Amino acid sequence: MYQRTVLIVEDEYLIRMVLADTLAEEGYDVVEATNVLEAVAILGQRKVDAVVTDVDMPGGLSGLDLARMISSTHMNVPVIIASGRHQLSNSELPGDAIFVQKPYGVDVIAAMVGEITERGASRMIA
Repeated sequence: MYQRTVLIVEDEYLIRMVLADTLAEEGYDVVEATNVLEAVAILGQRKVDAVVTDVDMPGGLSGLDLARMISSTHMNVPVIIASGRHQLSNSELPGDAIFVQKPYGVDVIAAMVGEITERGASRMIA
C-alpha cells in the first residue's frame, strides 16, 4: 500500500514537531523543512502528496511564495497555508491552496490533509 508523504514547512520547532507526530500517527510519511529553500530541495528530490506551510519564514521567501512555486511546478500537490499574523482571502491564494488561521488544532490539519490527499489520489486515477 502506498504511504502518502506530507511536507511540513514550519520554522517553529514545537509546532513542526507536534504536527509531524500527529500526521505520522495518522499513517503519513512526514518530511520536515524549516524554510522555503529546504522545502524546494525536498520537492525536487522526492514525491510529495501534500504540503503544510506557515506564511512567515526565515530566509526572505514566505510560505505564500512556496505555494506559488508549487502551483506552477507541482500543480497536483495541494497546499495548506497557515498564519497567525496574516489573514489571506481566497483571491490571494495560488492555485487550490487552502488558508488556515493559527492557532489551529492539529486534528483539524490532519483531517484536511486526509481530505486533500484523497481528492488528489482520485484525480490521478480519473
